[in-house]
Amino acid sequence: QVQLVESGGGLVQAGDSLRLSCTASGLEFGAYCMAWFRQAPGKEREFLGTISYNGFSTYYEEPVKGRFTISRDNAKNTVYLQTDSLKPEDTAVYYCAADRTWRPSMNKFAYWGRGTQVTVSS
Repeated sequence: QVQLVESGGGLVQAGDSLRLSCTASGLEFGAYCMAWFRQAPGKEREFLGTISYNGFSTYYEEPVKGRFTISRDNAKNTVYLQTDSLKPEDTAVYYCAADRTWRPSMNKFAYWGRGTQVTVSS
């Protein structure tokens, strides 16, 4: 059974940083591209960025480019999202997702985690 478990969320102040983790089990982690999404209250789920199976390539959406960094450690079956210079509008539930393909549409990702809450106070 495949599981993706996010952790590292919390309540922080504007300008702070958090490192989110997503640890996978039940799949050949090194064969999957990993992505991060978020969903704020009352809004649709938003794609943030992705990292290739070997970590050599990354892609970020404009709202987070330069502030968020995705990395992975295949030996630990874990992908990370480093979030810096957090803003109140970054408040959301953050999700990781896995798929063998590069940047599939949101509804095509094979596996999803359950999310971790990030709350940024002003």
